[in-house]
Amino acid sequence: MTGASAHFDEAEGALIASGAWDADAAPALPDLAGKTVRIVDGAGVTRLDTNGAWLLLAAARPQAGGPMPELRAFQPRHLDMFKLVAQHFAATTAEAVPRREGLLELTGRGTLAIWGHVIGLLDFVGRLFIELLALAPAPGRWRWREFGAQVRSVFVGAIPIVAGMLFLLGVVFAYLLGSQAQQYGANIFVVDGLLMAILREISPVIVAVLVAGRTGAAITAQIGTMKVTEEIDAITTLGLSPLVVLVIPRFIALLIAMPLLVFIGDIAGIAGGMLVSAQQLDISGRMFIDRVVEVMELKTLLVGLAKAPVFAVFIALIACRMGLSVSRDARSVGDHTTSTVVQSLVAIIILNAIFAVLFVQLDI
Repeated sequence: MTGASAHFDEAEGALIASGAWDADAAPALPDLAGKTVRIVDGAGVTRLDTNGAWLLLAAARPQAGGPMPELRAFQPRHLDMFKLVAQHFAATTAEAVPRREGLLELTGRGTLAIWGHVIGLLDFVGRLFIELLALAPAPGRWRWREFGAQVRSVFVGAIPIVAGMLFLLGVVFAYLLGSQAQQYGANIFVVDGLLMAILREISPVIVAVLVAGRTGAAITAQIGTMKVTEEIDAITTLGLSPLVVLVIPRFIALLIAMPLLVFIGDIAGIAGGMLVSAQQLDISGRMFIDRVVEVMELKTLLVGLAKAPVFAVFIALIACRMGLSVSRDARSVGDHTTSTVVQSLVAIIILNAIFAVLFVQLDI
């Protein structure tokens, strides 16, 4: 079989091709810059596939909107192939025109996306509630081993990072507050401010953010990967509910682990503040503890601990729902994992703001 060749006849304005035209025939095309091709002669073409037809057409008609050259002396089967490629040629050469969305369209699209998340979350909560009602009178159906594994992952694995982060935040907060209190000789009141900030706001919010980034993302990635690999389909085929097997153990584990992590964060944050108070403010450890016992109210501790289960519920619901809504490709797993973290952080901020207003109204 001969190779491909082509030359341009300037008298006729004809591109004359011969040989076998396929994807490897591109080097055989002559330089047609500034020339107008009116005819494509295929009398010598021995073989033609879609790649070869596209090469000839692209050389003869560089602009998709330009005139179609005359096809001359092609074999019938080659002519049919050429016409088929010509029908789709415009789509292969047209450049996509970027479309700019207006502010109203962007707002509407964002509103619809938020509304879709809200509706999806409500639907998921309803299905989960039905499963919990069916599971409550049958403790034998609880996945205790999976629950234990999740408690270990969510709680035990998070203790070092929670303790370390809150300890450093306690150090920073006590240092900044102490540098101001020293100017007025009010060193001892640093303990009051530290307790209020750590117990009510810093510890529950920071722990929730850490859990959302660490555990929430992991839950979505785990469940999403199981969906991609069809493990969830296998669970359903066995007559089991994915909500019972995968969601409820993670949900309960988060619900139990969050208050415990917040309490550990409280202790770590106070310990960090105590260290700075001893070094910078000349407040000994005994004085610090005496002041803590004197000024700390039980409601201050309970307010922070009360936020933890609410944060845990929303993180678990968002993470599990996003994992189950993953489509069957790896990119979707990454997108849904990112969405879990973003939605969880937004939910934490909104919930914390609601708590702040509510506690002020209730004088707590």
